Amino acid sequence: MKKLLLGLTAALAMTASAQAQSKYPERPITMIVPFAAGGPTDIIARIVGENMSKTLGQQIVVENVAGAGGTTGITRALTAAPDGYTIAMGHLGTFSAAPATYPGLKYDPINGMQTIGLAGGTPILIVAKKNFEPKDLKEFVAYVKANSDKVNEAHAGLGSVSWTTCTLLKGQLGVPKLNSVAYRGTGPALNDLVSGQIDFMCDQIVSVSEQVKAGTIKAYAIASAQRSPALPDVPTTKEAGLPEYQIEAWNGIAAPKGMPKEAVDKLVDALDKALNDETVKKRLLDLGTVLPTKEERTPAGFAALIKRDADKLSPVLAAAPKQ
Repeated sequence: MKKLLLGLTAALAMTASAQAQSKYPERPITMIVPFAAGGPTDIIARIVGENMSKTLGQQIVVENVAGAGGTTGITRALTAAPDGYTIAMGHLGTFSAAPATYPGLKYDPINGMQTIGLAGGTPILIVAKKNFEPKDLKEFVAYVKANSDKVNEAHAGLGSVSWTTCTLLKGQLGVPKLNSVAYRGTGPALNDLVSGQIDFMCDQIVSVSEQVKAGTIKAYAIASAQRSPALPDVPTTKEAGLPEYQIEAWNGIAAPKGMPKEAVDKLVDALDKALNDETVKKRLLDLGTVLPTKEERTPAGFAALIKRDADKLSPVLAAAPKQ
């Protein structure tokens, strides 16, 4: 009888636990965006998060926590309680570039977090203020090399996508110590580019496509193998004369390690449904986002992408000037 009672008690406890897990989420979920509002990561987070909220039955609240190239916000997200109520929308910089950029990083993107999935790929553009003297990419390269002590480049902080991708560009052009101005996010940096206070920057198409279309800034090239349907008139770097400069950024969702499987599965499912939604797809594609494959939307697929790019970028970024 005693064994029977113990067995019933254990069974009831397991049932109660399963019922508690199946109720996830019971309250709003915070999605930390580690940059200022208005940047590419923020834009994608809000588009995807809005639809994920419908599937989950609870609102996903975007919270912008800027600083240190995005690592401040990611640190806060990944050190939160692993209960599924704090997640983060990070990117190439915060997950693949940060370990080589910040030796004292307080999180481990490779082994110390729970990946959810890739939300979108974002081709990189070389853009400049609308009245910048060079007329095309070849002239841009020549001008930057000849005026490296005068030209200013903007980025969203060490380890950010804009810093990472322009660091690669400057290394290839032989001007690694070109003047750089750090901002707390791509949004503020882009504002100064539009107003003409900064000469150029490298950034994700999601952030700059509308300004390029409006003519408030100019685009020299897109660092991808093919032109983007969102900006069909912008040549690829290969077409424009700089074929060695090829880099694509991306945005994806991660959370603290140790989350309940139930929460992980529901977040993965909500992300997948969001990326299959026709309205979401159109909004992302109009911005130039490359939709991820089914595999890339999974925790394992996203984790493999993070490691691949970390292995590729680490040697270059570790040796780059930290400015």
